Amino acid sequence: EADLEGAAAAPGTKLWAWTEQHLAQLCSSPQHVVHQRLSPWQSVRVVYCSTVVPSDEVTVVYQNGLPVISVNLPSRRERCQFTLKPISDSVGVFLQQLQAEDRGIDRVAIYSADGTRVASSTGIDLLLLDDFKLIINDITYHVRPPKRELLSHENATTLNDVKTLVQQLYTALCIEEHQLNKEKELIGRLEELKEQLAPLEKVRLELSRKAEKRTTLVLWGGLAYMATQFGILARLTWWEYSWDIMEPVTYFITYGSAMAMYAYFVMTRQVGLVVLTSMLQ
Repeated sequence: EADLEGAAAAPGTKLWAWTEQHLAQLCSSPQHVVHQRLSPWQSVRVVYCSTVVPSDEVTVVYQNGLPVISVNLPSRRERCQFTLKPISDSVGVFLQQLQAEDRGIDRVAIYSADGTRVASSTGIDLLLLDDFKLIINDITYHVRPPKRELLSHENATTLNDVKTLVQQLYTALCIEEHQLNKEKELIGRLEELKEQLAPLEKVRLELSRKAEKRTTLVLWGGLAYMATQFGILARLTWWEYSWDIMEPVTYFITYGSAMAMYAYFVMTRQVGLVVLTSMLQ
């Protein structure tokens, strides 16, 4: 007690010497074990050198079967919730939603626990299977998603389980949304194709009119030729000569005309206008 009173009354240097003396006595004693500890300023320096934010600032919870990620936005300093679809949404969709919500985000990326960058095409369901890092600008968030076990239909006995199953089924199917998106995509492609085919369609109609006009002239010309041939043969048969003389002549004329038409078909292989028009339509 006298030593303590003397140390308290001594200046700062004497107090430090007294402390070192008593610490040496404690270390030499076998009944006491001294553990090395950091000074207060060293502890503060270790804490403030790291830019890693605790994991509780980014949380992942499941509501109605959908994962809800809560993130602190850097610009407005407020907390924002992002509801994602585990089947249809991807990492790229989540990152786009972050940048759209806060224009002050210049860089955002997701890395796995071992430091490997996660691709934008990775599904949210695969991302939430393990821990990951969310980097927003220069701040790193360690995210630990809750572990969820696959729910079988035999164990779906409560109303919440049924809601979860229905929501997962709707998320997996997304029939109406998929149909609307597909319809818009097809309508857009159809309009582009119509614009590209409009000049060609105009040329096709013009050529079709010319071909139809020419075919009509050829048909009427053939009919006129046949009528003229019939008149000449009739004149020679009943007025100029007899049937006995003109019979072999008409035979060879008819057979020669048939041979000429068949030769034209073999050489050109052209189909009729009606068949061609039906094929184009």
